Amino acid sequence: MSPTVHPEPGARPEPETHLRLEGVGKRFGSVVALDGVDLDVRHGEFFCLLGASAAGKTTTLRVISGLETPDGGRVEFDGEDVAGIPSPDRGIAMVFQTFALYPHLTVFENLAYPLREARVAGAEIRSRVGEMAEMLRIGHVLDRKPETASGGEQQRIAIGRALIRRPRLLLLDEPLTNLDAKLRHDMRAEFKRLHRELGTTMLYATPDELEALGMGERIGVLRDGRIVQTGSPDELYEHPMNTYVGQMVGSPKMNLAEAQRGDGTSVATSFTDVSGGPWAAPLADLPPGAELLLGFRPNDIRPAAGDARGPRFPAHVHLTEPLGDVTVLDLDIAEHMFRMVLPESEAVRYRAGDRLDVELAVERTHLFARDTGAALSRTGTRGTP
Repeated sequence: MSPTVHPEPGARPEPETHLRLEGVGKRFGSVVALDGVDLDVRHGEFFCLLGASAAGKTTTLRVISGLETPDGGRVEFDGEDVAGIPSPDRGIAMVFQTFALYPHLTVFENLAYPLREARVAGAEIRSRVGEMAEMLRIGHVLDRKPETASGGEQQRIAIGRALIRRPRLLLLDEPLTNLDAKLRHDMRAEFKRLHRELGTTMLYATPDELEALGMGERIGVLRDGRIVQTGSPDELYEHPMNTYVGQMVGSPKMNLAEAQRGDGTSVATSFTDVSGGPWAAPLADLPPGAELLLGFRPNDIRPAAGDARGPRFPAHVHLTEPLGDVTVLDLDIAEHMFRMVLPESEAVRYRAGDRLDVELAVERTHLFARDTGAALSRTGTRGTP
């Protein structure tokens, strides 16, 4: 392996890097935190790592940064195994849930601190702090202590302290968790703007599927220490490989109804028979009576029209949840609860206790094996459980 060349203090390294993890494992005693993680983040990509609490997101970032040593597998930057490179020399910056700002220093000094540690010249420090403050729109708080800044400003300061080093890779570990809903929305836009302007490779870990869908160019869904599917937001939403991804990606989450293979290429549920779906070809390979799960998005069930083309069946409105321009209706269908989303202009006619007929957009339904949760794909093969 050729020797690693590290940038001189204050020098501008390449603004982006190609990150690859292959078979990375990590245990803490008897707890398996990472179980053969494979991950590929492209040059200059904004990649989101989506997973529930304890899925392994933070451990993945700590292994990449060098704060944890993997038990097995490889971590590569631009094709080079970085196992022997100490954390401070990897050219990585991290932003965490907590802002971790120095309360006794001004905002200017918080931003300047990494540069002073790297012995960057004073004139260069002033220039780069000013540049970063302008980019993050925090120039008006440079002379103040962090505690006097708003939550959104403190988050920008923490981001600025990470970016001012001009890292080759920026790792973000649930950085918006401690902000209110309005600030989270604003900061999502800020991250996208910064990524567009800087081109830095960014890996963003979050349990919030709205954050992942709204920001990630691609998303890796992490479950129990393994990546179960990677793809663009549209790919994960339209073609989930299993029920976990189907319900993790999309809000409200996908409805799942128990089903069995019926005659031909139809499936039977407790409330209707469904045929002609995009899963018809792989369904034909299953034995009659095979136990399945029929998945459909809340947007793909609607009040039945006079010329309804999909299967039609009765429902009772259990609850309505107005969300501004749309309303979520909880429906009791054959003693099972499913959700339907309607524009507010249509939903106003329905109240709890109302009965209505609904229809299903069969062409947008999904079919999964009930035992493993794996999808019956449109190509005749099953996805991974």
